[in-house]
Amino acid sequence: MLNTLENLFKLARERKKNPVVGSYTNKLLNDKSFAKEKILEEIEELIEAVKENTNTIHEAADVIYHLIMYLESNQIKIEDVTNELEKRKTSK
Repeated sequence: MLNTLENLFKLARERKKNPVVGSYTNKLLNDKSFAKEKILEEIEELIEAVKENTNTIHEAADVIYHLIMYLESNQIKIEDVTNELEKRKTSK
């Protein structure tokens, strides 16, 4: 499970270093406005899927993928996010 998420972060970082022409991932990484638009859209789709009890797994996967690309496009490191989560765990 965690390997899949780690691989997505590796993909994002690799694509930032070595862009692929026409890549959807690169478009998300390079166009912050587009990345923001997509993450908001995907979250709305997940909320609707949960409400309707349809396609929730697909929509959740879309949210996770787009969130990872959004974080990377804005130079927010997952290591910093996990450190913050770890701090919260110990402070409760």
